[in-house]
Amino acid sequence: MTEHRVETEEPLLHLLEPDEKVHIQARSIDATLAITDRRLVVASGQRVALDIPYESLRRIQFDIERDRPATLVLVPDRPTDQPQVLAIPPEEYERTCMALAEIGRRLAEA
Repeated sequence: MTEHRVETEEPLLHLLEPDEKVHIQARSIDATLAITDRRLVVASGQRVALDIPYESLRRIQFDIERDRPATLVLVPDRPTDQPQVLAIPPEEYERTCMALAEIGRRLAEA
């Protein structure tokens, strides 16, 4: 993956390990999806909705419909981790697709 600097949003900074790097961030209407070199995180303000390593992700669904935001569904393996349903505005489609591609690569490596 091409390395580039990602400005990490303030609510996510406290979650990162000192040597952890954020590769991609995508914004939904209500939250931020962050793809790091170790895990994926969904956070809204100071609330962390999902924080799992890639191998704990069971399913991803990305639906795009005309005249409404796209829907991104992230389903973790463990029932105690709540599935996340994110509304993705059109201006975030490219970053979201980059995030999905990176997750897919990491799942293929696992």
